[in-house]
Amino acid sequence: MKKAKAQRAIASTLLAGVACFSAHADQAITTSPADSSNSSSPLQEITVTARRLDLLGTASTASEGVVDDQELQLTPQYRPGQLLETVPGLVVTSHSGEGKANQYLLRGYNLDHGTDLETYVDGMPINQPTHAHGQGYTDLNFMIPELADQLTYTKGPYYANDGDVGAVGSVNMQYRNVIPDEVSTTVGTLGFQRILSAGSQSLGEGNLLAALEVQHYDGPFVTPDDARKENAVLRYSEGDDKNGYSVTAMVYHQLWTNTTDIPLRAISEGLVPNEFGTLNPTDGGRAWRSSLSFNMAQTLGQGQLTGSTFFIDNQLHLWNDFTHYLIDPIHGDQEDQFENRRALGGQVNYSLPVPLGPFENVFSMGALARDDINHLGRLPSEDRIPLPTSDDPASASNDDKVYLFASALYIQATTHWTSQFRSVLGFRDDYQHGTDIDYLAALHETAGYTNGGTARQSLPQPKASFIYDATEQLEFYASIGRGFHSADLRGVNQDTSVDLGLPHTSLLAKQEGQEIGMRATPKSDLAFTFSVYNLWQQSETVLDPDVGQDIAGPPSRRYGFEINATYEINRNLEFYGSYSGNHARFTHPLDDGTGHLGDYIADAPIGSGSLALYLKDLGPWSGGLDYRYLGSYALSSGPCVNSAAVHDFPGVATSCANAPTALGQVNGKGFGQWNLDAHYAFEAGWSASLGIYNLFNTHAPAAEFWYVDRLQNEIGSYPDGRADIHEHPLEPIMARFTITKRFGS
Repeated sequence: MKKAKAQRAIASTLLAGVACFSAHADQAITTSPADSSNSSSPLQEITVTARRLDLLGTASTASEGVVDDQELQLTPQYRPGQLLETVPGLVVTSHSGEGKANQYLLRGYNLDHGTDLETYVDGMPINQPTHAHGQGYTDLNFMIPELADQLTYTKGPYYANDGDVGAVGSVNMQYRNVIPDEVSTTVGTLGFQRILSAGSQSLGEGNLLAALEVQHYDGPFVTPDDARKENAVLRYSEGDDKNGYSVTAMVYHQLWTNTTDIPLRAISEGLVPNEFGTLNPTDGGRAWRSSLSFNMAQTLGQGQLTGSTFFIDNQLHLWNDFTHYLIDPIHGDQEDQFENRRALGGQVNYSLPVPLGPFENVFSMGALARDDINHLGRLPSEDRIPLPTSDDPASASNDDKVYLFASALYIQATTHWTSQFRSVLGFRDDYQHGTDIDYLAALHETAGYTNGGTARQSLPQPKASFIYDATEQLEFYASIGRGFHSADLRGVNQDTSVDLGLPHTSLLAKQEGQEIGMRATPKSDLAFTFSVYNLWQQSETVLDPDVGQDIAGPPSRRYGFEINATYEINRNLEFYGSYSGNHARFTHPLDDGTGHLGDYIADAPIGSGSLALYLKDLGPWSGGLDYRYLGSYALSSGPCVNSAAVHDFPGVATSCANAPTALGQVNGKGFGQWNLDAHYAFEAGWSASLGIYNLFNTHAPAAEFWYVDRLQNEIGSYPDGRADIHEHPLEPIMARFTITKRFGS
């Protein structure tokens, strides 16, 4: 019944899109000079190498970069968030359902759903602080890949314009101003259907762009995801990136069922048929996002002014059952994590050349502010029906109203001291203020704490990069800086440790990094970057799987290296490869709640990378082949230790020997996966695409976790539950076929 409704909705959208855009099918697209490149053939010649070569003489580090429109469009991806995998070393995966934010991993970090990866789309911050599920939650399901125009990225705390959760990395995705009028239909295996209608036309002095997307996906799961997504974008723009503006409205809605990670013993004991089974078929979610944003650029005198403002309305319900019958042996442990958030803010930057005596110099100054009002919580449920909070321990429920204000000022000076040596010196100061009203304060006080209270903090952040141009084809970099990530306000206010969380954590947790690197173009068609980094942070954000939330953990340190190469083999073929090797540890041991104690950081990969081959304009053919790699990682913080086993399993354990946990260190496997997209352009504006994902049908977990849960048949025998590996699988090989009709071609 649900599938039939989804299919009828898709058919209706297709008809509406055809009617809408057929009305002006014979009109040519009118573009501003800055956007004229976007209105030609569907897949133009990639200029990635040239753009990377252009960074010589302008980049501050070896680990910043630009991904061109055409590489974004040629990159094989079966989720919108995977466009971010064009950032070297960044892996985007999933552990529970299509409607939920993706899982991000970079530089030896499990960034969970976006912690420590500052993400902007069309000038809007996507990260959500003090979130019901994960600090910095970054849901990119509202993004329409065909509208992506360019992606810029940085890594490390060395940039004055990067702020909260930006010390590990930042990504800025820009939307295009014009797009050819088109309707595309996609059908695929595993119950995938998608319709996209999009187009633009001149209006007044600018361009009006509209896009509508409807999508349905079941996935390979025994209980289908039945994910139903609708996206709409309306955008008006004038001018170019030097003198112009855009106003954009977006609306996104999705409903889904999800199969979350399940314990391996549930498979081996036959409680579920295979890795695609579920222990709770009522888990799922509902998401809504609407936004209105404004971006502008203006040349003022000798300087350049840019600015943006935004309003975002986010609503979310996640029904998850992570621990099954560990907390409530009668109703089970499903919980409803919910949010109702309004965010309003903006930022402005002005860059002005101001010589320092004989030295060429540019000052950049900026300011930003953001205000969030958020009603969020976590309440027990059964089959998505609310249950009384009194049935569970006090720490199992939250219901809070949070007011968050964030602001920052920064200044940066880029000075050319000689023809070969320049420096980029910056200073930034962030201030945040938050108030939490704990609606369950009376319940929490029975456990000796409350979420309620007010916290405020400012954090000065000096930053410096020094660049030496050895030759016209070779640059060396040395950088040092401080950044930060904010903590969940509820944990900041707590007076005692709750679950794995630490009490009285800093609202703004410092992160300090150093990096050296090089960028080289030994030939016009070949480019390399190499960097070595070190990053310490005051408080590692730790996933507490037992409660399905991020919490503030102990300090940590990471160091590692990255290498990237781009080679334009010929005018039609380009190769790209990247690899990041990482070492991650806590600075003092952590009891991870499973009887294990040590300094390993769970789910922090020892390596990640990708290989890609892009085919460009070989007659009517274009396409992309890529290999995405995630290395192995620790799951437990160390081996079982007697004191930790007794603490974590007080009802049964006198040592590791009789604790329901593994004795040694527990590790995860990682994965490698090949994906392929092929495009063929016919005459009269018709084109076809075939995507084959997980090309060699790799069987591996997309995500793994190690934590304590209890199954229904274990209620009498395991009072404190059992520790186990929990896995969510990669989807098996799947194919998607797309037909596109462009009008006015």
